[in-house]
Amino acid sequence: MHTHIQEVNATEYESVVHTNGSVVLDFYSTECPPCEALAAKFEPLSEIYGEDVKFVKIFRQGNKELAQKLGVSSSPTLIFFKDGKETGKRLSGGIKRAEIVENLETMLSPNRATQLRDSIPQTQTECDVLVLGGGPAGLAAAIYTAQAKLKTIVVDRDLPGGQVKTTHLVSNYPGFSEPISGYMLMHHMSEQTKAAGAEFRVAVDVTRTNCAAGEVVIDGVETIKAKKIILATGSSPRVIGVKGEREYKGQGVSYCATCDAKYYEGKHVVVIGGGNSAIEESLFITKFAERVTIVHQFDKLQANKTAQEKAFANPKISFMFEHEPREFVKEGQGVRKVIAENLKTRELVTIDCDGVFVFAGMKPNLEEFKDKFQLDSWGYIVTDRQFHTSIKNVFAVGDVASKQYRQITTAVSDGTIAAMALTREIEEESAVVA
Repeated sequence: MHTHIQEVNATEYESVVHTNGSVVLDFYSTECPPCEALAAKFEPLSEIYGEDVKFVKIFRQGNKELAQKLGVSSSPTLIFFKDGKETGKRLSGGIKRAEIVENLETMLSPNRATQLRDSIPQTQTECDVLVLGGGPAGLAAAIYTAQAKLKTIVVDRDLPGGQVKTTHLVSNYPGFSEPISGYMLMHHMSEQTKAAGAEFRVAVDVTRTNCAAGEVVIDGVETIKAKKIILATGSSPRVIGVKGEREYKGQGVSYCATCDAKYYEGKHVVVIGGGNSAIEESLFITKFAERVTIVHQFDKLQANKTAQEKAFANPKISFMFEHEPREFVKEGQGVRKVIAENLKTRELVTIDCDGVFVFAGMKPNLEEFKDKFQLDSWGYIVTDRQFHTSIKNVFAVGDVASKQYRQITTAVSDGTIAAMALTREIEEESAVVA
């Protein structure tokens, strides 16, 4: 099979894209990890759909005026055209294969879409080590196993970097005398992992996992079989189940101050929570927002004393103790009201605001695993000192593992220990077979 991808520039754009038929246009950049992740999906899909849809690439840095004219501000960006008119939803950033297929299929007849879908070949890949999760724990493990000449594949549903990539500045990672942005720290780490020889499958859908059998299926098309699996899937912000929370995520409801606080310059923000993350993130938000109202269910904060003192001393922060949110109300483009209940009087209070940040703790990312791991009372995986889980040949590292402290440095340490233990086991097992 050969790819059906045509590279064009701004002068050729009109004649190639604005014609009859279906076209998918990829605005890409160089030195762009999300672009590399997309290329690994774009080329195979062009082999399947290329007879029906024209696959076109255009270099964004070399065609800036056209990119601006089309409102393309990030790489990669996929735009779909049918008979010269834009159709479907634009895709950008960590683009998933399923999202591309969904858009491609809308440009085909239902019969043809089914026919092509049924023709997609299933592949099987074997490796020594499969690392599920591309945060600091997973990448550190992959660096060690790849350098030990073990065939290592890193799989992540997102782009590599874990939570750290959305962290504004990291000031306590050894080796950097000046604070480094979380994004850049993880970029360096993922580039180092690639240089060590690890393969990446990122921005993918994990279709099925059977860790006990050493098997994971990604994007419904590739089965990866591994001798050892390292789970490094991390944890996610806990949702609180308030009406409007899920519906308005990204439209005024946020879980990441470092990602979104900058959009609230001079505005009023409500923060839900009273633990360390809620108070520390509130202090960060005050660098942008004019006012921060902290809504907390208890009569006192649970955060560490230093953070509490800073928060109480900050004139921008006010507190509503013994209150719980009951609804987030959207008006216009985003959430503009929080309805909270006074837990003492049962009275409902309406707080006018410009956005809400929810910090109600974290939960381990284990939804897709059907394997029955031994878990602690909080739902994190119990491991021994070398990070073996209760399932043979499966390790758990970083934020998904049961542990006292969750920091970038402890995650890297976990990954290192698991990788070294695993490498020795594979060597011993190979010696027995030989």
